[in-house]
Amino acid sequence: MGFMDDAKETAEAVGEKIKRGFEDTTDRIGDKIDEHKADADVKKAEAERDSVKTRNDIKEELRDS
Repeated sequence: MGFMDDAKETAEAVGEKIKRGFEDTTDRIGDKIDEHKADADVKKAEAERDSVKTRNDIKEELRDS
């Protein structure tokens, strides 16, 4: 019976290690997704800032004319 108990404990340990590895991988993927979303938000904000600046510059030129 000792052999069966050892095999069961080993299988449980391996299963737990696989589970933790899967959870770690899932977390890493989630972190990368969040990072890419943040980069996209920054690029969008910069583009909007540039657009507003260009629009304001055009308005200012029209006022001066």
